[in-house]
Amino acid sequence: MKLDTRRHQRISAEDALTLWRQYKESGDRAVRDRLVLTFAPMVKYIVYKKVREIPARCEVEDFISCGLEALIHSIERYDPEKGATLEQFAWTRIHGAVLDELRRQDWAPRSLRRWERDINQAREHFIGVHGRRPSREELASTLNTTVAELRAREDEIVASDVTSLNTLVLSDDETAIERIDTLVSDDRFADPEHHTARDQAKMRFRAAFERLPRREREVAVLLYVKNLTLREIGGILGVSESRVCQIHGQLKRMLREELSADSVLFSEVA
Repeated sequence: MKLDTRRHQRISAEDALTLWRQYKESGDRAVRDRLVLTFAPMVKYIVYKKVREIPARCEVEDFISCGLEALIHSIERYDPEKGATLEQFAWTRIHGAVLDELRRQDWAPRSLRRWERDINQAREHFIGVHGRRPSREELASTLNTTVAELRAREDEIVASDVTSLNTLVLSDDETAIERIDTLVSDDRFADPEHHTARDQAKMRFRAAFERLPRREREVAVLLYVKNLTLREIGGILGVSESRVCQIHGQLKRMLREELSADSVLFSEVA
């Protein structure tokens, strides 16, 4: 859902209350829509701030829609007698709704997400100090854990995000490989039929990736191969962080449409 917020400046708490009272007295949807447009930039601010804290696989548009619904509900349920301004009340409701949506879309336990954040932070710190990516042994030492434990947690993190199994990551020797190749093998991978299905899925994914527009492919490589943040990617491409989120959402939709006929095949190799 796209928001045109350029012409709507932030208003005072008094003006917002006056507008809200006008809506409650008249029931005029046009007045309510003015309130929605007035606070829409706050929705986008909350969403983009939270999106930076999670893997970029999430669809930003879903969270904006969720935030807008929470904004509308807060306008309907606001009670000025309780002391909070409309903006304060709406902020709390929107923030809570976005967090609930994040949890709904992410089935992985919070402990695993903490591991993911700790691993990423340790890797970034090592790069900042040494000017290169750490080996798995060095990364495990930085995290004060064993290599086996680190590998197990990394496998769980990869498995928690089925949509990214075919994206590119850096291996220990700095070469780009697909995440599906980093998963620990089990007996079913020895099955020639399953092996063939996996190869077919990878080939079709590569072909679909090559058909993406140049800008979408650049974002994918910077995000999944270079492991850059959305802000860093925006700086490289000369666009805003929100624009990078939009491009990422577009490339995921394009890939889903390209590979929709192969959903069963991809589920087999996931």
